[in-house]
Order: sequence, then structure tokens, then C-alpha cells
Amino acid sequence: MRLATVLLDGTPTPGLLSPDHSAIFPLEAWPDTVAFLASGAHAPERSQDPANYVAFERILAPIAHPPKLLCIGLNYRDHAIESNMELPKTPVVFTKFSNSIVGPGDTVVLPAASAQPDYEAELAIVIGKRGRNIAATDWREYVFGYTIINDVSARDIQLATSQWSLGKSFDTFCPMGPAIVSLDEIGDPHALSIQLSIDGVLLQDSNTDQLVFDTGYLVAYLSSIMTLTPGDIISTGTPAGVGLGRTPKRWIQPGETMSITIQNIGTLTNPTAAE
Repeated sequence: MRLATVLLDGTPTPGLLSPDHSAIFPLEAWPDTVAFLASGAHAPERSQDPANYVAFERILAPIAHPPKLLCIGLNYRDHAIESNMELPKTPVVFTKFSNSIVGPGDTVVLPAASAQPDYEAELAIVIGKRGRNIAATDWREYVFGYTIINDVSARDIQLATSQWSLGKSFDTFCPMGPAIVSLDEIGDPHALSIQLSIDGVLLQDSNTDQLVFDTGYLVAYLSSIMTLTPGDIISTGTPAGVGLGRTPKRWIQPGETMSITIQNIGTLTNPTAAE
């Protein structure tokens, strides 16, 4: 199942994407994807018939207003090495806010307030069932699936203090999509290739087997502190190759195009422009 939000007749509409992402089966009984997740519903039987799929204008972010958008820092072994930092013993958690969320094809606006905008390809967990104090071994009962996030970061703002959220939450700094892919279509989420390129130049090329804290650990840890609810997103961190870790440092420039591809999920592409 590929759960998405699209613009259909001018209205944001939840639905199931066709395999080639060219058509949608509208989920007319639910106002948005979070409501569909909260209902615990399965794909309607009618969604098996291609005749019930319709054309749409464009794909939007799959969840525009997640109840919580939690992000994990320094969660790839190769990224910690390039950052000259020890592997964390406890997950480094920060937040992004919903004003930062945009969809595939939307422009990432590089703010005048930052001279160091950076890219970060990330695999994001999407919670499908409410839970607290979840055992790490039970994570599959609570995770609906995964999507792609580009955790765009204003490094100068981020690293000016010990609190990272402001540097991560400029408008348009959280491209997401194209869809939430359910667990049954993902395979092993901890063995997926993850890549980011800018204008066709490959800058990040890794695998989710480099994760320090996997899905089970993160779901257990976070749910020991807060109740996780349907539609919550946990962005699991970025691998090596970010601009901050390069010599010389490589910041995002206006007029570029960023593309992230994660195996079994798809590709998220966004152009950039100056504010």
C-alpha cells in the first residue's frame, strides 16, 4: 500500500497511489491520511481494480500536519565518523515543525538568515497505532510504514546553540514523500539503499544497515517518554556525505535540484531558490 495525499480537483485528498504513481484510488471516507491511519483501516477491496483509479493534479506531502515530527541526530555510523563524533549512547532527539513540510516538486526556499543550508536524506517511520511503553520487539504492531524526508538544515542557526529545532524548521525545510509505503512492501527497513544527489551529482550513498538505533529501539525509547499516535513521524537520521562533513563544505545553492532515492520507497525531488 502506498498511502499518499494528492491534489484532486483542487482539493488535498488522501488515497492509494498506483504502482507507477500516475493515478490515485481516493479514500473518500477519510478527510486525510492521519484519519485513515487512526481508523486502522485496510486497503478497500475496490482498490484492487485499476478502473477505480483516477488522474490527479500533483502529489503533496503525505502528512501535512503530523501530530508529532520527531527527528534523530547522529544516527548513522558513517555520518558520526565523518562528523568526528562518538556514536551516541542515547538517541539525540529534536523536532521540526509543520510549517517546514512541503511535498515532492515543491521549492525549498533558502532563507536570507542562513549562509549554510545543508541537505540530509532520511528514512522516516510513520506510526499507525497508538501506543505507550512499546516493547522493541513489538514495533511492527505500531509502525504503518515509511516515507522519505529531506531534513534541510541551516547549520549556522542549528549550531549556534545546543538546541537544534530552530535551525531545522525554516519554512520549506522538510520535503516529504512521495508516499507512505506500508511494511509489507518495504522488506527489511534496515537494509535499504539511501542516496541523495544534487543536479545529478551523487553526494550521499549509504544503506540503512548503518543505523545506530533501529526502528524497534526508537519506537521503544520514544514511547517510554510519550504516547505515540497515528500519523506521528520519526525521521531516523542521515548518512555520510552531508555538506557540513565535506572539505570544503558544500552548502545548497539557489537553482539546484535535490533528489533522494530510498530503495522500495521511491524518489523525492525538490528544486531550490533564494528567499
